[in-house]
Amino acid sequence: MGKHVDRKMKLEKNTKLTLQLLTVGCIRLIFIIMMISGVVFVSNHNGPKVPSLKIAETANLLSKTEHTIPSISGRKAEHLYHMFIIRTANDHQIDPALIKAIIMAESGYNARAISKRGATGLMQLMPGTARSLGVEDLFNPHQNITGGVQYFKYLVNRFNGSIELALAAYNAGSRNVLNYNGVPPFKATRYYIQKVLQYYQIYKNQMAGEINNV
Repeated sequence: MGKHVDRKMKLEKNTKLTLQLLTVGCIRLIFIIMMISGVVFVSNHNGPKVPSLKIAETANLLSKTEHTIPSISGRKAEHLYHMFIIRTANDHQIDPALIKAIIMAESGYNARAISKRGATGLMQLMPGTARSLGVEDLFNPHQNITGGVQYFKYLVNRFNGSIELALAAYNAGSRNVLNYNGVPPFKATRYYIQKVLQYYQIYKNQMAGEINNV
Protein backbone atom coordinates (compact mmCIF):
# COMPACT_ATOMS: atom_id res chain seq x y z
CA MET A 1 0.00 0.00 0.00
CA GLY A 2 2.81 2.38 0.96
CA LYS A 3 4.71 1.68 -2.27
CA HIS A 4 1.56 2.30 -4.32
CA VAL A 5 1.08 5.71 -2.66
CA ASP A 6 4.74 6.60 -3.23
CA ARG A 7 4.47 5.73 -6.92
CA LYS A 8 1.29 7.77 -7.23
CA MET A 9 2.88 10.81 -5.55
CA LYS A 10 5.97 10.49 -7.73
CA LEU A 11 3.82 10.27 -10.87
CA GLU A 12 1.86 13.40 -9.85
CA LYS A 13 5.10 15.27 -9.15
CA ASN A 14 6.55 14.33 -12.56
CA THR A 15 3.32 15.35 -14.27
CA LYS A 16 3.36 18.77 -12.61
CA LEU A 17 7.02 19.28 -13.56
CA THR A 18 6.30 18.34 -17.17
CA LEU A 19 3.37 20.79 -17.33
CA GLN A 20 5.54 23.57 -15.85
CA LEU A 21 8.27 22.98 -18.43
CA LEU A 22 5.73 22.96 -21.27
CA THR A 23 4.19 26.20 -19.99
CA VAL A 24 7.56 27.95 -19.78
CA GLY A 25 8.44 26.74 -23.28
CA CYS A 26 5.15 28.01 -24.72
CA ILE A 27 5.53 31.41 -23.05
CA ARG A 28 9.06 31.74 -24.37
CA LEU A 29 7.97 30.82 -27.90
CA ILE A 30 5.10 33.31 -27.85
CA PHE A 31 7.37 36.09 -26.58
CA ILE A 32 9.99 35.46 -29.26
CA ILE A 33 7.32 35.46 -31.97
CA MET A 34 6.10 38.80 -30.62
CA MET A 35 9.66 40.17 -30.77
CA ILE A 36 10.15 39.10 -34.36
CA SER A 37 6.80 40.41 -35.47
CA GLY A 38 7.36 43.75 -33.82
CA VAL A 39 4.11 43.46 -31.93
CA VAL A 40 2.90 46.69 -30.43
CA PHE A 41 1.42 46.58 -26.95
CA VAL A 42 -1.63 48.79 -27.35
CA SER A 43 -2.87 50.87 -24.43
CA ASN A 44 -6.41 52.12 -23.87
CA HIS A 45 -5.43 55.38 -25.56
CA ASN A 46 -6.23 55.29 -29.26
CA GLY A 47 -3.83 57.73 -30.83
CA PRO A 48 -3.62 58.65 -34.52
CA LYS A 49 -2.43 55.99 -36.93
CA VAL A 50 1.13 56.35 -38.17
CA PRO A 51 2.71 55.23 -41.44
CA SER A 52 4.17 51.73 -41.31
CA LEU A 53 7.67 50.94 -42.52
CA LYS A 54 7.79 49.97 -46.17
CA ILE A 55 9.04 46.39 -46.30
CA ALA A 56 9.27 46.26 -50.09
CA GLU A 57 11.35 49.42 -50.05
CA THR A 58 13.67 47.87 -47.48
CA ALA A 59 14.22 44.80 -49.66
CA ASN A 60 15.11 47.01 -52.64
CA LEU A 61 17.55 49.04 -50.56
CA LEU A 62 19.22 45.92 -49.22
CA SER A 63 19.82 44.70 -52.75
CA LYS A 64 21.84 47.87 -53.44
CA THR A 65 24.30 47.48 -50.57
CA GLU A 66 27.91 47.02 -51.61
CA HIS A 67 30.15 47.53 -48.59
CA THR A 68 31.16 44.93 -46.06
CA ILE A 69 30.60 45.74 -42.40
CA PRO A 70 32.21 44.72 -39.10
CA SER A 71 30.90 41.59 -37.40
CA ILE A 72 28.27 41.95 -34.67
CA SER A 73 29.43 38.86 -32.79
CA GLY A 74 31.02 38.97 -29.36
CA ARG A 75 29.50 42.27 -28.21
CA LYS A 76 28.40 41.76 -24.61
CA ALA A 77 26.90 45.26 -24.33
CA GLU A 78 24.33 44.37 -26.98
CA HIS A 79 22.88 41.64 -24.78
CA LEU A 80 22.61 44.04 -21.84
CA TYR A 81 20.22 46.31 -23.75
CA HIS A 82 18.47 43.67 -25.87
CA MET A 83 15.18 43.48 -23.96
CA PHE A 84 14.99 47.22 -23.35
CA ILE A 85 15.46 47.89 -27.08
CA ILE A 86 12.66 45.46 -27.91
CA ARG A 87 10.22 47.06 -25.45
CA THR A 88 11.06 50.63 -26.46
CA ALA A 89 10.95 49.92 -30.20
CA ASN A 90 7.61 48.12 -29.91
CA ASP A 91 6.20 51.00 -27.86
CA HIS A 92 6.96 53.33 -30.79
CA GLN A 93 5.96 50.90 -33.57
CA ILE A 94 9.48 50.47 -34.89
CA ASP A 95 11.10 47.14 -35.71
CA PRO A 96 13.52 46.32 -32.85
CA ALA A 97 15.98 44.83 -35.35
CA LEU A 98 16.19 48.22 -37.06
CA ILE A 99 16.95 50.03 -33.80
CA LYS A 100 19.62 47.45 -32.99
CA ALA A 101 21.11 48.08 -36.43
CA ILE A 102 21.17 51.85 -35.92
CA ILE A 103 22.90 51.49 -32.55
CA MET A 104 25.47 49.14 -34.06
CA ALA A 105 26.18 51.55 -36.91
CA GLU A 106 26.23 54.64 -34.70
CA SER A 107 28.29 53.54 -31.70
CA GLY A 108 29.02 49.83 -31.90
CA TYR A 109 27.14 49.58 -28.58
CA ASN A 110 29.60 51.87 -26.81
CA ALA A 111 27.48 53.87 -24.35
CA ARG A 112 30.38 56.32 -23.79
CA ALA A 113 30.96 57.07 -27.48
CA ILE A 114 31.33 60.73 -28.50
CA SER A 115 31.78 61.86 -32.10
CA LYS A 116 33.86 64.82 -33.29
CA ARG A 117 30.65 66.80 -33.72
CA GLY A 118 29.49 66.02 -30.19
CA ALA A 119 26.97 63.26 -30.88
CA THR A 120 26.86 61.14 -27.75
CA GLY A 121 25.95 57.71 -26.47
CA LEU A 122 24.55 54.55 -27.98
CA MET A 123 22.37 56.28 -30.57
CA GLN A 124 24.72 59.25 -30.97
CA LEU A 125 22.24 61.98 -30.10
CA MET A 126 23.25 65.61 -30.49
CA PRO A 127 22.89 67.59 -27.23
CA GLY A 128 20.24 69.93 -28.67
CA THR A 129 18.17 67.06 -30.02
CA ALA A 130 18.51 65.21 -26.73
CA ARG A 131 17.23 68.21 -24.75
CA SER A 132 14.21 68.55 -27.02
CA LEU A 133 13.42 64.89 -26.36
CA GLY A 134 13.74 65.24 -22.60
CA VAL A 135 16.97 63.23 -22.35
CA GLU A 136 18.82 64.44 -19.26
CA ASP A 137 21.80 62.08 -19.31
CA LEU A 138 23.14 61.17 -22.75
CA PHE A 139 25.43 58.54 -21.23
CA ASN A 140 22.49 56.75 -19.61
CA PRO A 141 21.81 53.86 -22.01
CA HIS A 142 18.07 53.69 -21.33
CA GLN A 143 17.55 57.44 -21.74
CA ASN A 144 19.71 57.50 -24.88
CA ILE A 145 17.88 54.59 -26.48
CA THR A 146 14.47 56.03 -25.59
CA GLY A 147 15.39 59.42 -27.02
CA GLY A 148 16.92 57.88 -30.13
CA VAL A 149 13.88 55.73 -30.83
CA GLN A 150 11.54 58.70 -30.34
CA TYR A 151 13.63 60.80 -32.71
CA PHE A 152 13.84 58.10 -35.36
CA LYS A 153 10.06 57.52 -35.17
CA TYR A 154 9.57 61.25 -35.65
CA LEU A 155 11.73 61.08 -38.79
CA VAL A 156 9.86 58.05 -40.12
CA ASN A 157 6.59 59.93 -39.74
CA ARG A 158 8.02 63.10 -41.26
CA PHE A 159 9.20 61.27 -44.37
CA ASN A 160 6.02 59.24 -44.85
CA GLY A 161 7.33 55.91 -43.63
CA SER A 162 10.49 55.87 -45.76
CA ILE A 163 13.28 54.02 -43.96
CA GLU A 164 15.85 55.33 -46.41
CA LEU A 165 14.95 59.00 -45.92
CA ALA A 166 14.56 58.62 -42.15
CA LEU A 167 18.06 57.12 -41.96
CA ALA A 168 19.43 59.86 -44.21
CA ALA A 169 17.90 62.49 -41.94
CA TYR A 170 19.18 60.75 -38.81
CA ASN A 171 22.68 60.92 -40.25
CA ALA A 172 22.76 64.16 -42.23
CA GLY A 173 19.84 66.12 -40.81
CA SER A 174 16.29 66.67 -42.05
CA ARG A 175 17.23 69.97 -43.68
CA ASN A 176 19.66 68.28 -46.07
CA VAL A 177 17.09 65.64 -47.01
CA LEU A 178 14.55 68.36 -47.75
CA ASN A 179 17.05 70.52 -49.65
CA TYR A 180 18.06 67.66 -51.91
CA ASN A 181 14.53 66.28 -52.08
CA GLY A 182 15.88 62.86 -51.18
CA VAL A 183 19.04 61.22 -49.90
CA PRO A 184 21.84 63.82 -49.94
CA PRO A 185 24.78 63.04 -52.28
CA PHE A 186 27.16 62.64 -49.35
CA LYS A 187 29.30 59.51 -49.47
CA ALA A 188 29.26 59.22 -45.68
CA THR A 189 25.45 59.34 -45.57
CA ARG A 190 25.00 56.85 -48.38
CA TYR A 191 27.46 54.47 -46.77
CA TYR A 192 25.71 54.93 -43.43
CA ILE A 193 22.36 53.91 -44.93
CA GLN A 194 23.88 50.83 -46.53
CA LYS A 195 25.60 49.88 -43.29
CA VAL A 196 22.42 50.18 -41.21
CA LEU A 197 20.42 48.15 -43.71
CA GLN A 198 23.01 45.40 -43.75
CA TYR A 199 22.99 45.25 -39.95
CA TYR A 200 19.21 45.34 -40.06
CA GLN A 201 19.10 42.20 -42.19
CA ILE A 202 21.61 40.46 -39.91
CA TYR A 203 19.59 41.26 -36.79
CA LYS A 204 16.31 40.23 -38.41
CA ASN A 205 17.83 36.87 -39.35
CA GLN A 206 19.37 36.51 -35.90
CA MET A 207 16.10 37.17 -34.10
CA ALA A 208 14.17 34.91 -36.48
CA GLY A 209 16.69 32.16 -35.79
CA GLU A 210 15.87 32.29 -32.09
CA ILE A 211 12.48 30.72 -32.86
CA ASN A 212 14.17 27.65 -34.34
CA ASN A 213 16.26 27.22 -31.20
CA VAL A 214 13.28 27.04 -28.85
